[in-house]
Order: sequence, then C-alpha cells, then structure tokens
Amino acid sequence: MPLIDELPAPTNSVGPLTPHLYSPDALRPLRAKEHFLSADTRVELHRHPWPQLTFSTRGVIRLSTEDGSYIVPPSRALWVPADMSHSVSVIEDAELRTVYLHSWLGPAWERCEVLEISPLLRALMLALDTTPDGLPPTDPHAAQRERWIAPLLVDELERATQIRIDVPLPSDKRLRQLCEALLRNPANRATLAERAQQIGASERTVARLFRDQLGMSWQAWRQQAVLAHALPLLARGMAVSQVASASGYATDSAFCAMFKAATGQSPTAFQHKKRS
Repeated sequence: MPLIDELPAPTNSVGPLTPHLYSPDALRPLRAKEHFLSADTRVELHRHPWPQLTFSTRGVIRLSTEDGSYIVPPSRALWVPADMSHSVSVIEDAELRTVYLHSWLGPAWERCEVLEISPLLRALMLALDTTPDGLPPTDPHAAQRERWIAPLLVDELERATQIRIDVPLPSDKRLRQLCEALLRNPANRATLAERAQQIGASERTVARLFRDQLGMSWQAWRQQAVLAHALPLLARGMAVSQVASASGYATDSAFCAMFKAATGQSPTAFQHKKRS
C-alpha cells in the first residue's frame, strides 16, 4: 500500500528473496541473509513460519503489512512476528540484512516493533554468517557461533528501546477512508472535525475510533503519518524546508522540533549523503 503520492511506485518487483534457503532450526537457531537492493525495488508480499529482524546497514526501507507500514532507517531494526504477511519497498539503495529466529526464540511480540539498534545488537547481527543452504558457510564454525550468539541477541532485543515509526491502519471503513485521505495528502491541515464531517461522523466518534482501533489519539497518528511521509523525502535528498512545507508545517522550526521529539534526531540526520 503506497503511503505517498509524491514518490513513484516501485519499478522493480522481486520475489521473497528465498527465505526457504535460510530456515532456522534447533541446530542453527539464528540465520542471517543480506541483499543489496536498488531504490524503487519492491519485495512482494510473503510470509514464513518464523519471526524476523530486518535492518539496513545503509538506505531506508518501508515494510508494509495488512495493518500498516513501518519506516526503517539504518539506526532502526524492525521485528516482524512469525506468519505475518509483509512486503518491502526500497526507498533508496539499501544493503538489507534479515535475521531469522527459530520459533522458540525471541520475544512474544504479536505485532511489528521498530527498535533502536544498540552497538552490541548491530555487532551481533553482523557477526552472523549469511551463506544460504546448499553452500558451505564462509565460517566453518557458523552453527556453533549462532547458538552462542542467540541468547545474547535475544536479551539485547528485549532491552531495545521501541520507537513508533509506523502508520497503523484501522479496520473501520469510515476511519480507514479518513486515514487514507491524509496519507494521500499529508500537507492538508484540515481539522479532525472537518475530516469527520467528510466521512459522515462526529468529531467525538472519530476520536473514539482512533483510541479504540489504533490505540492512539488523532494527533499522535497524524504525527506518525507525517514521519512516514517525511523520511523517504529526506532520504532522497529533499531540503528540510521543502519537506516541512510538503508535510503541512508553516515553519521549518516547528517541523524540526516535532521530528526530533519523535525520532531523537534532526531531519538532516536522515538526509541522503552522497558517497565520495
């Protein structure tokens, strides 16, 4: 589900990147794979019976499920529960790493979680061998190392700070219509009362639906939608002033204050840096 009309649809659609060649089991409870994916690539909707941890060593990706979309910059990782259908859209050239965990490993989280990557967590994920089944591992001791790394990686996962950089979507048809209208045009600063009137509901009813269906207020959900809109634009090199305007903010300072409060970093930290 595309979040923003300003970004072109992915031009290169690929399959699920052979998860069956990295199936975790009791002998190898952690399996890692890596892929270089060019901008505007879309990994088609798929699922598998084990949870995964996805991050990029560089580049920004967007992972989408039936319930919403999640923005994953390099400083974050995304937990995806087992058997959850998901697709991946590459916003800028990305070096994508995925860690699969055996079903008895990991937290019992039932929804996707965006996590802050600690230096230790990053080192543990990067230490895993990425050779697919059918080929000898680059490290002959890979299976033993994976069993040693597994409990420490899971402990570090459970300690990780959870961050909201996602845009959940409701099941209520009227509320979903309102949400999708804002996603198509995040710069529209219409009030909740005005938006509620457009779908034939009262402001009070819509505010209650946000709390009941999404577990957050309208203001909190709108902020998440703005972040999902702004991060890809920043990653593509758009000036902060232009991103602020496209996100419906009258001043750069107001946009920057919101952005830093939500992500812990300034918008410039997410801007694409050309490699020399």
